[in-house]
Amino acid sequence: MEPPCIIRMLQSILDRQAKNFDGVFMPKKIAVATQPDFFVAYLTDLPWKDQRETMERPFFSLSKNKRTEPIEYTSPDGKVWVKVSASVEYGMATIWDADILIWAASQLVNLIEQGHTDIPRTLRFAPYDLLKALGRKTSGREYEALRAALSRLKATTVQTNIRTDGLKKTAMFGWLDSWKEIVDERTKQSRGMEITLPDWLYRGVLMRGGVLSLHPDYFQLTGGLERWLYRVARKHGGMQDSGFFISLPTLYEKSGIESRYRQFKYDLRKIVERDALPEYHLAWIEETAGGEPSVHMVRRSKLHPTDPAFRWDHKRDRRTPIECL
Repeated sequence: MEPPCIIRMLQSILDRQAKNFDGVFMPKKIAVATQPDFFVAYLTDLPWKDQRETMERPFFSLSKNKRTEPIEYTSPDGKVWVKVSASVEYGMATIWDADILIWAASQLVNLIEQGHTDIPRTLRFAPYDLLKALGRKTSGREYEALRAALSRLKATTVQTNIRTDGLKKTAMFGWLDSWKEIVDERTKQSRGMEITLPDWLYRGVLMRGGVLSLHPDYFQLTGGLERWLYRVARKHGGMQDSGFFISLPTLYEKSGIESRYRQFKYDLRKIVERDALPEYHLAWIEETAGGEPSVHMVRRSKLHPTDPAFRWDHKRDRRTPIECL
């Protein structure tokens, strides 16, 4: 008789852990429990977490085309500034590349929730598992795309005064301190990858209130502007009953997008009309005191139940392995 799916899943995880390399951190070994309510957080089933300070500022390119033009942003009050410089060879890290950082942040938070106290900056993983977790294909082309993404994250340089406690300090870092891959010389197959997070991002994830949860459907959004807009809505809209209003000029400056304001306005209106973001309803407000339109972002569950955009917040039971659904 074929073993139940939960046993197959556990055996698969244990087999992968048995192949770990010495000297590099991986989550602690799984001890099979005797309790009837035993469950394990499957890799693709971890709750997604994003570092909140990266969600509204222009830290990433919103285009899949290679970008070498730097991003320079200063908040209207002049208190916060961000500068992102791209590598001529690799281009700037994109908002799709940032999925890897979201995955890493989610792993760190999961380790904390498991009771670990010595949280590492270096994580080892199988590229196949990472691609599956992010909902991507696992062809040879996707492996090459993953390597290119890691190179962009490593080569992109960020300078900012965010999180300097009001002091005239500047943090300068890349989105990855380093990345490595071990390849079998005989088969040319990848044996594993390793990434080391920069101290700025690492501390941002571990600090109190440093992360926000993301809806899994975020990874299904195909447009860079759509993805960024969801992160803004999640950061500012949160669970507020009345939502959040933000003007288009402010959104434009915060996005760091390369297109002109007129094109940005056109593209944004199309996104608002589709109103397809996970969790959040978007509304276009044409008449404002400032003369330019605004966007209203509100959680769908906060709308009146008779509103066509209303949706309940559904949360799947994490104890149920994906293979058993």
